[in-house]
Amino acid sequence: MSKKHPIISVVGSSGAGTSTVKNTFDQIFRREGIKAVSIEGDAFHRFNRADMKAELDRRYAAGDQGFSHFSYEANELKALEGVFQAYSETGKGQTRHYVHDDREAAKWGVAPGLFTDWAPFEEDTDLLFYEGLHGCVANDEVNLSALADLKIGVVPVINLEWIQKIHRDRASRGYTTEAVTDVILRRMQAYVHCIVPQFSETDINFQRVPVVDTSNPFIARWIPTPDESLVVIRFKNPRGIDFPYLTQMIAGSWMSRANSIVIPGNKQDLAMQLILTPLIERLVRDAKRA
Repeated sequence: MSKKHPIISVVGSSGAGTSTVKNTFDQIFRREGIKAVSIEGDAFHRFNRADMKAELDRRYAAGDQGFSHFSYEANELKALEGVFQAYSETGKGQTRHYVHDDREAAKWGVAPGLFTDWAPFEEDTDLLFYEGLHGCVANDEVNLSALADLKIGVVPVINLEWIQKIHRDRASRGYTTEAVTDVILRRMQAYVHCIVPQFSETDINFQRVPVVDTSNPFIARWIPTPDESLVVIRFKNPRGIDFPYLTQMIAGSWMSRANSIVIPGNKQDLAMQLILTPLIERLVRDAKRA
């Protein structure tokens, strides 16, 4: 952690909805005049697309069926820790981009499946914002959780997470349901051992819960809408959180535990604005004083 150069880390698996949460953060940054530098977890994958396929084939041949992008060893977590450490100490660092598709290729001038070159951060930023798979990892090799000042988990219930991933990958990447299902199965071991433990490190978790039948996510024709969902918001340390204010401001909300509030799914953006804006303002204010 660093008073002078704060870091916000948003963690969630593929299909969890972290990109939507990033949009809310961008709104807050823009409204409050905060200059943030953003980095993506995909930038720290160890392999480009072709090399990852070759590595998967090699591991499958050796009997390793559980290797995936979720696995620690498929990512440059030491490099990510180095970026966190450098920014917390100096406000400087570097990142790159992993190019997913033709649209991003046109933007970055690099073919899909490859990385852009590493480039330095902009100067004089107020904070570092991370969004990806591994921003709160704490294991024997790295401790990213200790370096982040505000940690957010985005954790839909698992069937909803799968529905969102299946629909996204079919629509934007042209995958079949069967292909996405194979990816889900391959990632399950690393999901349990590498992704899930991070949600015990986060300061706040946003967990979306559908109130419609999602019992077979692999045949779901539609993603449950926000109106068909609730969101459970869990605070690791509820001290200082004004729950009466939140329940008054967010219609239809209630407290389910001493550290948790439940809200209608269509109120998530409002809840994030109300909860996160003062926390972010405090980080930036303390940084400027430091």
